[in-house]
Amino acid sequence: MGGNIVVVTGGSSGIGRACVTQALDAGWRVVNLDINACDPMEGETFLQTDMRDIPAIHAAFDQIEALGPVVGLVNNAGASIAHSLEETEAEDFEKLVPLNLIAPTICAKRAVKAMEQAGWGRIVNISSRVALGKELRTAYAATKGGIASMTRVWALELAARGITVNTVAPGPIATELFNNVNPPGSPRTQAIIDAVPVKRLGTPDDVAHAVTFFLKEESGFMTGQTLYTCGGMTVGLG
Repeated sequence: MGGNIVVVTGGSSGIGRACVTQALDAGWRVVNLDINACDPMEGETFLQTDMRDIPAIHAAFDQIEALGPVVGLVNNAGASIAHSLEETEAEDFEKLVPLNLIAPTICAKRAVKAMEQAGWGRIVNISSRVALGKELRTAYAATKGGIASMTRVWALELAARGITVNTVAPGPIATELFNNVNPPGSPRTQAIIDAVPVKRLGTPDDVAHAVTFFLKEESGFMTGQTLYTCGGMTVGLG
């Protein structure tokens, strides 16, 4: 696997950074597409890319295809908006759809072309437990439910070509973004922890473990699935 490449979008921080680290540990080379800069680790190539800019995505994949065989894609880059139904406007969807739905589709199209040359491939989309329902998340839940639905469509279309497509849907994960909105030790944060059966928040590494499992060549008999990495919060839901 040493020469094979995994592309991770939004790989400079949080869950994406953990995915980059664990993919490197598993022996892949990694290309990180992110608008935010990072200090690349050994085996990592960073291409600064605005994932809302379709020509920029194509330009990045033009560079990636010259680096070697692409066998994995992690569609991790995304954004959220916390609005009630009454607060939700068309602009919310205009902000989220390009990053949460269109960019993963363009990345998948380009990755499939490269994976066909390699003879196999693994696409992992990052959704969210929120797709099963959470207050103040109309546009975000719509897009995260949408990427899980696209997963099932792509899985059927690509299975015969040796390419699997699966979704990892995290529950509450203690990323920097989460901690900014839910400060550690606050009553709001404690209420979230109390609602998690395992009685703790998830970590980016928890999510990356699930992603890496789906990326492995040995995971080729699983496709079209959504794996909730949520500490048990989805048990009895959906």
